[in-house]
Amino acid sequence: MSDFSILAISGSLRDASFNTALIRAAQRVAPESLAIEQYDNLGAIPAFNQDIEAEPPAPVVDLREKIAAADALLIATPEYNYGVPGVLKNALDWASRPTFPVTSWVSPLAHKPVAIMGAAPTGMGTVRAQLQLRQLFLWTDSAVLSKPEVIVTNAHEKLTVDGEIKDETTEALLRGLLDALANRIRIAQLAAAA
Repeated sequence: MSDFSILAISGSLRDASFNTALIRAAQRVAPESLAIEQYDNLGAIPAFNQDIEAEPPAPVVDLREKIAAADALLIATPEYNYGVPGVLKNALDWASRPTFPVTSWVSPLAHKPVAIMGAAPTGMGTVRAQLQLRQLFLWTDSAVLSKPEVIVTNAHEKLTVDGEIKDETTEALLRGLLDALANRIRIAQLAAAA
């Protein structure tokens, strides 16, 4: 049995997504202490609308509940037009808001350990999208890992669609990120218990 539950979100809706493959790769190489569940309902989340925030749609409620229940998040983001894909940003906008009725302005993302990674077929990878996510998570007071950075360039040469890693460096970085995430969870739990 695993010690920690990780909710993994791919920022791509594409069936053959390199970022979904990267999540599958993480599931393959994760230490026994981590149980990684892939979130698969990103496309069902409607555009954020504050007019319906008090009674959010079921997919939004489900996302918030899954984030709240998880010990940490693992985000795999593509980069579209130098930035975070709209579907991922939209989901995180919904998740950043408090649950109604508002008893405090704390979102499920507050103090949540978060690891960010990304894969792309280009030589630049997802550097800019990851930077934007790090800025977003500053506002939500999430506990974002800074190292190691997992930026898989030329992903078509390093990953298969089912998550097999064909590159030793990519595997080492991914394992390092997951180990660092497990450590961040332990620190967060110790802080919460103090």
